[in-house]
Amino acid sequence: MTRFAPPPSRSTLWTGTGISLAAAAFVSTLVLLEGLPSRGDAAAPAVARTALALKPAPTPVAQFTVKRILPIQGAIKYGEWHWDERGAPAAGTTIVTVDLKANVLSVFRDGYEIGATAILTGYGDKPTPLGVFPITEKDRTHVSTLYDAPMPYMLRLTNDGVSIHATKVENGYVTHGCVGVPEGFAAKLFAAARLGDRVIVTDGATMGLGDAII
Repeated sequence: MTRFAPPPSRSTLWTGTGISLAAAAFVSTLVLLEGLPSRGDAAAPAVARTALALKPAPTPVAQFTVKRILPIQGAIKYGEWHWDERGAPAAGTTIVTVDLKANVLSVFRDGYEIGATAILTGYGDKPTPLGVFPITEKDRTHVSTLYDAPMPYMLRLTNDGVSIHATKVENGYVTHGCVGVPEGFAAKLFAAARLGDRVIVTDGATMGLGDAII
């Protein structure tokens, strides 16, 4: 089965001084997706903030506000990823944001973006769910019991198997609902993430520098 879809992009990441929450999924069915994830620019139209179950506090705590975004120029190609902890706290609260519209996942430590990558997401009757999910399990060498498929560096999000994990991220592929990331990036994220860390999955939500990370 094939489909035509809007190009994956980071165009929702920058809206004036705004930045997007980020995106997610895992591989299985071959479909046609055109274009590359793009960082976007100041001319990009504003995207309304998606209301989530968890609302930001009236006065955000410092580690839950956006303090930095990685200076990535242009498009993030499928299979490409960025990780840079320089200038960020050596330890602190980690929050992962997944933007299904942009097909991008970002990692924040105390408000500093330290990682970003293009991702694969769910499709059809196996979509990647929206919401806020704690990481409930970590397994370096996990194998899916449903699909008998390896899921290296697995970070479980839901009881029915939706996870972030390593896979070959290529243009044109989707997942059974998981968030697929390149293996090198998955290893970095696996080392940085702890049980209970939040993963926020939206469909194009945005936030500005100094805003609360929802």
